[in-house]
Amino acid sequence: MTFCLGMSVADGLVGIADTMITSGNETITARKIKTFAVANGQFFIMTSGLRSVRDKTLTYFQDDVEDEVLDSCDRLYKVVNELSGSIRRVADEDKAALKDGGLGFDIHALVGGRMSGDKGHKLYLVYPEGNWVEIGQNTPYYIIGARGYGKPVLDRTLVYSDSLHFALKVGCLAFDSTRISATGVDFPIDVVIYFNATGELSEHRYEYEDFQEISTWWQERLRSSVQELPSEWIENVASKLERVKRG
Repeated sequence: MTFCLGMSVADGLVGIADTMITSGNETITARKIKTFAVANGQFFIMTSGLRSVRDKTLTYFQDDVEDEVLDSCDRLYKVVNELSGSIRRVADEDKAALKDGGLGFDIHALVGGRMSGDKGHKLYLVYPEGNWVEIGQNTPYYIIGARGYGKPVLDRTLVYSDSLHFALKVGCLAFDSTRISATGVDFPIDVVIYFNATGELSEHRYEYEDFQEISTWWQERLRSSVQELPSEWIENVASKLERVKRG
């Protein structure tokens, strides 16, 4: 299982990814975020799915970067098209064999950043077929991998006008909600931030010890908030049930 979250707000982008990878009975720690600097800009890629497909796709894409194929890309969608080409190449080579072995061709990617021809920062979701969509301002985030557990926190809080600081906080809470409930998602987490004002990418890694106090605070606050919920409606239901029991 994987948790990769991309968020787009007015001031830039935040990407958060766990690092746990399970291969059979083996569990290892590996990065799921890669950052790139090419002639016309900077961007990051986060991936989820079958490890062999992800690794091979990113290897082919890295070859394109090193061969300066991307130096002609002045818009981020053109970079995404190059990544899509790598995905389709791997599909042509491996999809049939994976199917014969009972495995699906599984890869999703989030690509965020800005190139010289873009009017602002961009965030794209790429599907296993190589097609893609842009993540817009109305729902300014997307999770690949374990989606369900962190989504409610983001749906209730995150809007495009929020600051990068707020986005990072709510994104970490979404990760913590996922970590608690989903097997195979855990620390350490990698964070990448794209600052729209400067065009720079900043990377950080957080261990459990860095986050333990926040996680405990969040859990206690949730419990106390439930305790403080208005209870008149519960009492009304309880009294009706009691009347029914009495006949």
